Amino acid sequence: MQRTAAAGYDTDFALWAEAQAAALREDRFGDLDMPHLLEEIDDLSNRKRDAIRSRLTKLAVHLLKLQHQPERESGSWRGSIIEHARRIRQILEASPSLRRELVDYEPRAYADARPQAAAETRLPIATFSEAPTPEFDRALRAALAGEDFGF
Repeated sequence: MQRTAAAGYDTDFALWAEAQAAALREDRFGDLDMPHLLEEIDDLSNRKRDAIRSRLTKLAVHLLKLQHQPERESGSWRGSIIEHARRIRQILEASPSLRRELVDYEPRAYADARPQAAAETRLPIATFSEAPTPEFDRALRAALAGEDFGF
């Protein structure tokens, strides 16, 4: 079964995953495709990290737009901030150990958000400080806590 499971991993991931689950349920540990199974388990936590980073960047884009163009504020900007912050909180509730990593993701998310915010607002990138301002940090913390994040 080892060869079949490994081939299934490359050719039909869903079938491979079902076969791995069946082998686990039936205590057929010798039939497990351990290298790929370990890779997929490692990848599960990485997917959560990637989701946090992606949502944090999207949240930062909308916060920057709100900070620098308050006159153009829209319900969709606020809705996006609320949605991405909510999704981050959900991930952290399911995987609390990732909370300690959040602070490490913030500088990169902010750096990635600057050019996106500049493109969406049509403001020069220099408009957006290279590092988050204290006002931005306060708004980000408030949004992540589900509180009022207005500037």
